[in-house]
Amino acid sequence: MDQAKCGALIKSLRREKGWTQAELARRIGVTDKAVSKWERALGCPDISLLDALSREFRVDMAALVSGTLNESKKDGGNMNRLKFFLCPVCGSLLTSTGRSDISCCGRQLSPLAPARADEGHTPRVETVEDELYFTFDHPMDKEHYLSFAAWQEYDRVLIQKLYPEQDAAFRLPRMRRGKLFLYCTEHGLMQVNM
Repeated sequence: MDQAKCGALIKSLRREKGWTQAELARRIGVTDKAVSKWERALGCPDISLLDALSREFRVDMAALVSGTLNESKKDGGNMNRLKFFLCPVCGSLLTSTGRSDISCCGRQLSPLAPARADEGHTPRVETVEDELYFTFDHPMDKEHYLSFAAWQEYDRVLIQKLYPEQDAAFRLPRMRRGKLFLYCTEHGLMQVNM
């Protein structure tokens, strides 16, 4: 652990929060002298304090140890860079429109790589009033089902959650041209150009 980098990061994060050294010390159960010592690179936090520091600053423990945050370049997020992340433990769906480090349930997640949809994952589409009605010939069993569908356009994304033992069907508002993403619990993420 580089004392200078770690201390500089702690100081920067503390100031970003608008906290004094005494306030940070109170939050994690140490003295303000200990915080001052870290920030002046005269020592590092004990390993037992890294979890508390990580939670208070809302940063990864690895960032604290290395003393660097991997910040993304500001690009406003671009829908063409939309990525889906799915937690293998709790099943949470997360998305990102830029470079990001995403974790859930203590695990670093990798973006799902979409494959071209095969015949079994290609929808039939009907127009019903002002909506598009998507239906699939796909099992919706507890072990094998469509978990979510997402319609992506250049400026928005709509996500429809699907559940086992329901119909493999959903409605979305009629929209411009875009991409449809489907996540099958057995075959992974699929992309359908519409």
